[in-house]
Amino acid sequence: MAIVAAVDHSDRSTRVIREAETLAKAFDDTVHVVYALTRSEFLDLGISGAQSEEPLDMDQIRAVAAETAAEAATDLDVPYEAVGLVGDAAEEVTRYAEEQDARYIIVGPRKRSRTGKALFGSVAQSILLNASCPVVTDVDQETT
Repeated sequence: MAIVAAVDHSDRSTRVIREAETLAKAFDDTVHVVYALTRSEFLDLGISGAQSEEPLDMDQIRAVAAETAAEAATDLDVPYEAVGLVGDAAEEVTRYAEEQDARYIIVGPRKRSRTGKALFGSVAQSILLNASCPVVTDVDQETT
């Protein structure tokens, strides 16, 4: 089975990676570090590719997303795969976890005030509501 660690460009990714590593060691699983390139990021890459001599294809775009996932995974001390996805982050992460028969999905919700801790960011909330496996998230993080 796999432990799916959904990362982004924020500091939350460090916590996600640490939790994924802990679970992977406990269950002797491989961590799949996934980064989903959003529509706006995809369009930005498409524009950059269109300005070059050869436009980027979907495999190249997924490779860019996988590079971001690999950067987040550099401190992992367990076997891992860096996976690039393209599309709506919540949908893509949930779909990927289902395809991999994931044991857990790890997500890091955005920081919230004490009142807002009950509400997660839209990506984390959507994953929590739609995943077919348990979702681990850190709700006791510090707020600014």
